[in-house]
Amino acid sequence: MKVVKYVLAGLLGLAVLLGLISFALPDRYKVERSIEINAPMSTVYPLVYDPKAWVRWGVWSRRDPAMKVTYSGAAAGVGAKWSWQSVSEGSGSMEFTAAEFNKRVAYQIAFDDMEGIFAGRLEFAPAGKAVRVSWIAEGEVGANPLKRYFAILMDRMLGPDFEGGLKNLKELAEKPL
Repeated sequence: MKVVKYVLAGLLGLAVLLGLISFALPDRYKVERSIEINAPMSTVYPLVYDPKAWVRWGVWSRRDPAMKVTYSGAAAGVGAKWSWQSVSEGSGSMEFTAAEFNKRVAYQIAFDDMEGIFAGRLEFAPAGKAVRVSWIAEGEVGANPLKRYFAILMDRMLGPDFEGGLKNLKELAEKPL
């Protein structure tokens, strides 16, 4: 019986310690990856500006070719929206919220199994004869102790998908016609 009390007291102490540590953790996250694409901006930008092109380079659709995607709103740019359903990648929706020609495309994304809306953007900059594309997601998680632990894991969770997507975008944009 004493062992059970010590185990419970230890678990309670650990929970309190983790709760206290969480207040020292950041309440914001930022994930950013970049790549240089050896193609003209006129080739690269439309692949991001048009939601139907995301299926050609996005990692989720490549991991699940059977993903069901539906489009609504504008055909491209601000107001373009799409939803997806996937057994392996989850379900959700994404909408373009801002678009500056050859500079950036911003979006909001919502996952059916997660609370909240996440914001991100892709930024474009000339890099000699190439285009530098940066994919950025950032946001606040608030004061919730569990979400603060989530914030420190965002780079590990999103980073590989950003890297894979940018690599696929580069391959597609640099492909000879």
